[in-house]
Amino acid sequence: MMEKRKIKRAWKVSIKKHTDSHSSGFVIEPGHWEEFDPFLLMAEDYFKRGTFGPHPHRGMETVTYVIDGVLEHEDNKGGAGTLYPGDAQWMTAGKGVIHSEEPAIGETVHSLQLWVNLPSDKKMTEPRYQNLLGKEMPIRVEHGVSVKVFSGSSGDVQSKTQNHVPITMVEINLEKGATFAQDIPPHYNGFIVILAGAGTFGSNGIEGTKGDVLLLERIEGDGHTEVDIVASEPLRILLYAGQPVHEPVVARGPFVMNTEEEIKQAYSDFRNGKFI
Repeated sequence: MMEKRKIKRAWKVSIKKHTDSHSSGFVIEPGHWEEFDPFLLMAEDYFKRGTFGPHPHRGMETVTYVIDGVLEHEDNKGGAGTLYPGDAQWMTAGKGVIHSEEPAIGETVHSLQLWVNLPSDKKMTEPRYQNLLGKEMPIRVEHGVSVKVFSGSSGDVQSKTQNHVPITMVEINLEKGATFAQDIPPHYNGFIVILAGAGTFGSNGIEGTKGDVLLLERIEGDGHTEVDIVASEPLRILLYAGQPVHEPVVARGPFVMNTEEEIKQAYSDFRNGKFI
């Protein structure tokens, strides 16, 4: 039996200017570990070159989606690449990586960056990059609807993206008047970010427009669930859903571990050059 998901609550992202080269707002604020598990935070950023130079991470993954602009990245493991609008990158920091994310010269990048928690047995896994170019992602097509599958699945369409924690990430585009139901495992936490347009969402018909974030109601148990989407205007959204980790979270700066002792060790390792 397919159970319909409700929208638990909705909010708008508040963008604040920090410097002449950087404005941002939290799509998901950090600290609400249990409510959003396995998602730690999501930031919406507008930034120019010089904002996110070389910096470390450990114990988590970053998933960056480029809405506008050209983003160049490189790391201390020899990885490098360029992302364009509609592209994403999945970086597993694992035991430690130092990387930079910089707009190309003269560009302003508008992006969403999600932090995904790693379970304790994967905190110190080997770092890796997966560049998820929009033009290479599998697509599910229905009447008036196209679904680009960056991670996980939509119906019978499956992504090849590798996950330490099972995650569904899909970009859904609907023509005006189109309807669609995205399938989601019942125990996953999930949320929707509206990039453009307007529609109604969930079995309780919550209205949403560009800039809104919609948290899906959590459902426990077996079986299958889905969330209904109806486009009142041409609609473009990102939907994220993931399997909770159910472990303690201790986050300090760019490091996310399970204990204070592990955080202290992360800072010590970084200072002593062990991220090389």
